[in-house]
Amino acid sequence: MRVAIAGAGAVGRSIARELITNGHEVLLIDKNAASIKPERVPDAEWLLADCCEMSSLTEARLERCDVLISATGDDKANLVASLLAKTEFGVPRTVGRVNHPNNEWLFSEAWGVDVNVSTPRIMSALVEEAVSVGDLVRLFTFRQGKANLVEMTLPEDSPYVGKPSGLIPLPENCALVTILRDGQVYVPTPEQPVESGDELLLVVPAEKEDELERLLAPSTHGG
Repeated sequence: MRVAIAGAGAVGRSIARELITNGHEVLLIDKNAASIKPERVPDAEWLLADCCEMSSLTEARLERCDVLISATGDDKANLVASLLAKTEFGVPRTVGRVNHPNNEWLFSEAWGVDVNVSTPRIMSALVEEAVSVGDLVRLFTFRQGKANLVEMTLPEDSPYVGKPSGLIPLPENCALVTILRDGQVYVPTPEQPVESGDELLLVVPAEKEDELERLLAPSTHGG
């Protein structure tokens, strides 16, 4: 897979290293000459150019890329780069970095962003996930399917503790993806029981989240 990364700062370089380790081709683009440091990621291609300019993206042959990651520290630049990549170059997948939480609503399909990554939201979710029991924690939003990946640590008074996961009457279009227990990952077959303290990962439509909370943790959420 060929991936273009707009923004060759610390974030962009870290993403590039990870992708290269996983066997992908990476092009790093930055308009700031001080950020062009090929010695930091020697296996990547580098381009000194403005990711918001059509001529720069043409020079980068963006139409050959499978993914564009907009990882600059400027939300406006990330939006423009994503929109141009999607509408002018037909890049199949765009990922946009959200620097300021108030701008998160802009990072949508209307601006050519398939997936937005908000560092403040991720950090908040990780904190909540670590301390919350009986509450849904939204980890990730799938924009195409209008569903969320959520986590819940099952409380000890849940009515489904000790019962097979197949007997949990999950809301419509909701799916149990994984059960995490004692550092192990369990595939949620219908016969697999759930236990107090299990971390349940589920995919659920946003409008069904409250229903799911009431189902799994009724004492907390008034089910």
